[in-house]
Amino acid sequence: MKLILKYTKLALFVIALLGATSCQKRLDDLAENKSFTAQTDYTISSNMDLPLKGLYSVMYDLYWENYPLIAVRGDDVNPGGLGDQQPYADTDAYKYDNGYWMINSVWQNFYHNVFVAHSAMEQTALYQKSAPNKALGDQYIAEAKVFRAWSLLILSRVWGSIFIPTSSDPSGLLVAKLSTKDEVMKHISAQMDEAIPLLPDMNPNQRADIRGGVTKYAALALKAIANLELKNYQVVADASGQIISSGKFTLESDYYNLFKIKGKLNSENLLEWQYSDFGLGSGDVKGYLWDFFGPGDWTPKVTGASGGWGFWEPSMKYIKFMLDRGETVRLETSVIFTNRGIAELKKDSKYANLPAWITNTTRSGDKFNDFPRYLFMSGKQYLPSDQLTPGRTGYGTNKNFTIIRYPEILLMYAEALTHGASGSAGTADQAVNLVRNRAGLPSVSGVNTQAVMDEKYAELAMEWGIRFWDMVRLGNTAELSYEGRTFTMDKAFLPYPQAQIDQLPALKGK
Repeated sequence: MKLILKYTKLALFVIALLGATSCQKRLDDLAENKSFTAQTDYTISSNMDLPLKGLYSVMYDLYWENYPLIAVRGDDVNPGGLGDQQPYADTDAYKYDNGYWMINSVWQNFYHNVFVAHSAMEQTALYQKSAPNKALGDQYIAEAKVFRAWSLLILSRVWGSIFIPTSSDPSGLLVAKLSTKDEVMKHISAQMDEAIPLLPDMNPNQRADIRGGVTKYAALALKAIANLELKNYQVVADASGQIISSGKFTLESDYYNLFKIKGKLNSENLLEWQYSDFGLGSGDVKGYLWDFFGPGDWTPKVTGASGGWGFWEPSMKYIKFMLDRGETVRLETSVIFTNRGIAELKKDSKYANLPAWITNTTRSGDKFNDFPRYLFMSGKQYLPSDQLTPGRTGYGTNKNFTIIRYPEILLMYAEALTHGASGSAGTADQAVNLVRNRAGLPSVSGVNTQAVMDEKYAELAMEWGIRFWDMVRLGNTAELSYEGRTFTMDKAFLPYPQAQIDQLPALKGK
């Protein structure tokens, strides 16, 4: 897929308003032949897809700092480190510094997404006036709404009350008022109601124009997630139940390879960012910088494969939780062990005799050596060295980034039913057991909310901070107070970045 976008006057203004450092690099990377300016001929209707393709490029351009900051809080993951990224480690411990560059960068990056989404919608509408197929323009605008909704969802989960832009003009932030988190979630739900009937009714891997592109099921998923935050459980059950009843999504039987090359465009992925090295051992590559999650020291099966920075490790609490459940493939897939980590685990007499398969060498043949920054590594951000395209050495090159998976839908549906909602896509037991059985665990009956939360913890750890948001939503401060941390509900949101407070009147005093 050719992804096209170049600077716009809008984008240049975003740099000036929100700050230059992160956005400037992104904008430098976007240019590919087309520029949307006052001279654009909007009567050339064949170009109507260009703004949308540009938006896809922006969304896939996920800067490395976004995910670690968003997902590091919670009892599933810890920041590796030796003090050289102390504000990052402090964030995980619920000690926040609003002057930390990463907090400001994530704010910039996601608002940039929102404004570019608005620009894509506005540009598409201009092309649409001369287009013979106006319905296609409606679809493109709906796809942009989904990307905008996802960006607002992340912003509000991280900061709570945020701005809801209404156009591509970022100067509106200078006079805008903040919307509460509940207001943002209601807005997202309403926007998805507008988008759903206009989007392709298929699994994303069935789209011929943009493989893995947005479909109605991504919009339904975002509607369900937004209403989960609102505790509107019947709406959650209805939206997630519609996805389940569609029959268009199935759980991948090979869980170990789900997060690797086999998982690209997998039938259980509702939304994922697509990356590629084009099957070539050198030259251009479109990808995410996975180095953040890579090992500081390893002996890869394929000699010459690069490691990484080692700033991301599954928590000891999560590992013990999984061992207590008798987990095998999900634990093997989610956690990569080092000898030092194994020794530390065995200091607890309860875990002195570990299963024989727990070693510092993965089933793919990569050996993870001891490194002072971490005890364990995350397997969900790991690509085996023998799955790299020959000639490529970068850690994780050619690996996609999954945003929403089908198990999250099944477990949201199950949770909604445990809160009293009625469902048309089966029982809570059935939804939970689909996830459990795929993991090789026996079926259970009479599931309650706690059982669903345990299943989400096992299944979705190290994925987009889902565990943290669940515990915050349910007010479960005890689970988030672990390994020396103390969580209180006043720590649910990050502080507004000081760089934004200095520029945006509505943030002053917040």
